[in-house]
Amino acid sequence: MNKPRRARSPFRFAAPQNFYPLAGRLAPWFAAAAAVLAVAGLWLGFFVAPTDATQGEVYRVIFIHVPAAWMSMFIYLVMAFWSAVGLVMNTRLSFLMSQALAPTGALFCVVALWTGALWGKPTWGAYWVWDARLTSQLLLLFLYFGFIALTRAIEDPRRADRAGAIIALVGAVNVPIIYFSVQWWNTLHQGASVSLTKAPSMAATMLAGMLVMALASWAYTLAVVLWRVRPMILERERHTEWVGAVLERELRSGGGRV
Repeated sequence: MNKPRRARSPFRFAAPQNFYPLAGRLAPWFAAAAAVLAVAGLWLGFFVAPTDATQGEVYRVIFIHVPAAWMSMFIYLVMAFWSAVGLVMNTRLSFLMSQALAPTGALFCVVALWTGALWGKPTWGAYWVWDARLTSQLLLLFLYFGFIALTRAIEDPRRADRAGAIIALVGAVNVPIIYFSVQWWNTLHQGASVSLTKAPSMAATMLAGMLVMALASWAYTLAVVLWRVRPMILERERHTEWVGAVLERELRSGGGRV
């Protein structure tokens, strides 16, 4: 009676050979959801939401900037979570998930900084100021780059996993600094328009567009990370029998791809 229960346990997907096909099945669905949500979010943000009374049309950059900033912080925390799981439980897939997340987190960080500069020029009169929020966000980008560079520079996979995990865990301290910087210091950056403790300070259509774009960013992240981790799994598990079976099956199918 115990064997069927274990077979149905979700923890079975902690094994790379079980997670690999699941990732392949889920990624296209998340990609399709990301495309639909992005179109809906951009339509709400750029064609339905009203013009801001103070900032005019330039405020519409928030529909890209804010979700990107949210995701850049959230992804780093997820990286730190998987790193901690890998260190504690010594699970190979946890380290791979952390490494697969890093490039997407760095991309969102770049988008957040770039769109923030476009927003800052007409608002503050400068593309960049050494504001506490902007500076800590830039530090987050350097942490992403450092994580990626370190994990790829160390040839021994186990050492690379542990070194990257340490950076992810230590760097996670920067995320609450980014979030609370506008409260802790006197900064040019405006406070949060969306908060769990008070009503949003924006029109309903503005909030809807921003949240839909945030969901699109989540779906995009899941799709890209699932696709990215699959070849990483094959590379790490290349000496196992199941990887040989997967490659042989792909060659027989004539696709030439895994």
